Amino acid sequence: MGSESGDRGKTAEAVEAVETAEAAEIRQFWERLGLPGLVDVHTHFMPEWVLRKVWGYFDALGPSTGGALEWPITYRKEEDERVALIRKFGVRAFTAMLYPHKPGMARWLNGWAVDFAARTPDCLHTSTLFPEAGVEDYVRDALDSGARVFKAHVQVGAYDPADELLDPAWGLLAESGTPVVVHCGSGPAPGKHTGPEPIGRVLARHPRLRLVVAHMGMPEYEDFLDLAERYGEVRLDTTMAFTDFSERLAPFPPGALPRLAALRNRVLLGSDFPNIPYPYLHQLHALERLGLGDDWLRAVCHHNGARLFGL
Repeated sequence: MGSESGDRGKTAEAVEAVETAEAAEIRQFWERLGLPGLVDVHTHFMPEWVLRKVWGYFDALGPSTGGALEWPITYRKEEDERVALIRKFGVRAFTAMLYPHKPGMARWLNGWAVDFAARTPDCLHTSTLFPEAGVEDYVRDALDSGARVFKAHVQVGAYDPADELLDPAWGLLAESGTPVVVHCGSGPAPGKHTGPEPIGRVLARHPRLRLVVAHMGMPEYEDFLDLAERYGEVRLDTTMAFTDFSERLAPFPPGALPRLAALRNRVLLGSDFPNIPYPYLHQLHALERLGLGDDWLRAVCHHNGARLFGL
């Protein structure tokens, strides 16, 4: 729905009709729950050439895996169209999850994010970081400029989150109470520093860090549930978890559902929009079919994020 490949042969009117129908269903979902909309803590907006590099990575997965892992980008659109569409879905607050893969990139990305947040008031001003000289200074600058959430990608950046270069930055974020969404699980492919142990060392030093574990920590779900149960400020986002796509690759253990239910006030809606290989609506249906109840859905899809960010 809305993908470049899926749009071939369709008229603009036909594509718009499909997206309008999806938006209506999404709105029905949150209106049924009595919510004013959704809060999505894991959406990607970044400089266009960087985003297209990300899309190129996903495009190559099919050929590189002999067709075993196809990853079509469902919402391959220009930035203004993507912003308009997520608003049409009724997402009242979203993020610009951006991340560097090498030194010297984070400060530049943060500068872009300042401008994006200024022209997109419903986007929570997002910044990033990397283990390098000067990281404490530019994290402080980002906080001073109004950053409300940070993103770190241990897998893509290929760094140890417990690197001593990052320690002052984690301290700043913990002290300021600023959430940081960290891709620290080993999905979709393990890295040298992914998994619960490296980020666990960060939490041992900074137990008040408002860490949001991306993708529920996929595939080490239960290990990251352990961290959330141990540290009161650890949260988990639902990004791609429980969907048909992810259940084929890394199914969530059914026996852990009671633990997920018990943590309902620290689970946050995340989607990975626009980079998902299925419609946005499917993430919501995947959460609903867990059978954890409407109160759990209300907390996850809106209340927890609204409370965390003071909406």
